Amino acid sequence: MFAMAGCAHDRPAIRPVEQVDLARFMGDWYVIAHIPSRPERNAFNAIESYALQADGTIRTTFRYRNGSFDAPLKTMRPRGFVQAGTGNAVWGMQFIWPIRAEYIIADLDAGYSRTIIARNARDYAWIMARTPTIPEADYDAAVARLEALGYAVGDLRRVPQRWPEPAGARPAVD
Repeated sequence: MFAMAGCAHDRPAIRPVEQVDLARFMGDWYVIAHIPSRPERNAFNAIESYALQADGTIRTTFRYRNGSFDAPLKTMRPRGFVQAGTGNAVWGMQFIWPIRAEYIIADLDAGYSRTIIARNARDYAWIMARTPTIPEADYDAAVARLEALGYAVGDLRRVPQRWPEPAGARPAVD
């Protein structure tokens, strides 16, 4: 069950990438830009980390600082559930039981270094990379891809990233 999936009737469904190698997708992803959900609308140094669990779920840790680089570290820990028959490219992200928010891997480069996460509702989106910055041409291409998917890219916010953080500021994922 994917609550909050929110399909828009006048737009086609977002097509996920054909196949995701979950083992390669796991690890840290820096949020380069997003159309943010409420909690992350002022995120700095945002990182989403994924770990594949023995039961097939994805342990997710989203770390960020709210409002500035010096703000206290905030952490959210939703669990990802891969939807069968989607090539591992559509997940339900569960922040609160039993609700699972739709999570579509809509773009993924061959090297697993950049990705775009989208939703059929076109309400939230994330451009993420394995590094805290990406070349401007790659950023522009990602924005163009979101626009082609039907997003209002004027709502897109670049996430400030400054690395490395001071010693001890970035805790290990537990």
